[in-house]
Amino acid sequence: MKVLVVGANGQIGKHLISILGKSEDHTVKAMVRKEEQASVLKKSGIESVVKSLEASVDEIAAIAKDCDAIVFTAGSGGQTDADQTLLIDLDGAAKTIEAAEKVGVKRFIMVSAIQAHRRENWNEQLKSYYVAKHHADNILVHSRLTYTIVRPGGLLNEPGSGEVLIAEDIAKGFIPREDVANTIVNALTEENTYNRSFDLVSGETQIIEALISF
Repeated sequence: MKVLVVGANGQIGKHLISILGKSEDHTVKAMVRKEEQASVLKKSGIESVVKSLEASVDEIAAIAKDCDAIVFTAGSGGQTDADQTLLIDLDGAAKTIEAAEKVGVKRFIMVSAIQAHRRENWNEQLKSYYVAKHHADNILVHSRLTYTIVRPGGLLNEPGSGEVLIAEDIAKGFIPREDVANTIVNALTEENTYNRSFDLVSGETQIIEALISF
């Protein structure tokens, strides 16, 4: 499976690129915002393309047309203003979903945020971010795509343990970014995750087992 990673220079994106680049089952195409980011990836043998999520649906579609799946892990960052958050985390996601439908990419994994589906549990200090994630997720659910929405808890930079807790509703928790990336890669072909959404935090179950059994 050829996987387009949107947001490949982000912290989860970098883990995804590394894992997919070593995979025997998948190949990877990285979408980044800056030419220097693409140059670094290309030196590592990673197919890369430079494009902003403020580009048109047609421009994004042209990048996705030779891929089998898309992972959307782009984000404006917690320090950006509400306008930029809506442009990237909401409209950028919506355009990528439209682009996938336009060129027949069926598989789509969205990286969201824990409890994005429950307004009453949103972090008030990140409300614009949660609004964007909530509505982007809903757009994906109502698309024609075979989706999985992964809602990780607080993100950590420590090494992954390979053990997680997956459920449709988890109040809070933390997880290393490496474990999020490994969960995404394992979910690509795991049919139990098709057209489902889940919260994701560190736990005591191996990733593939957790994906099969939740």
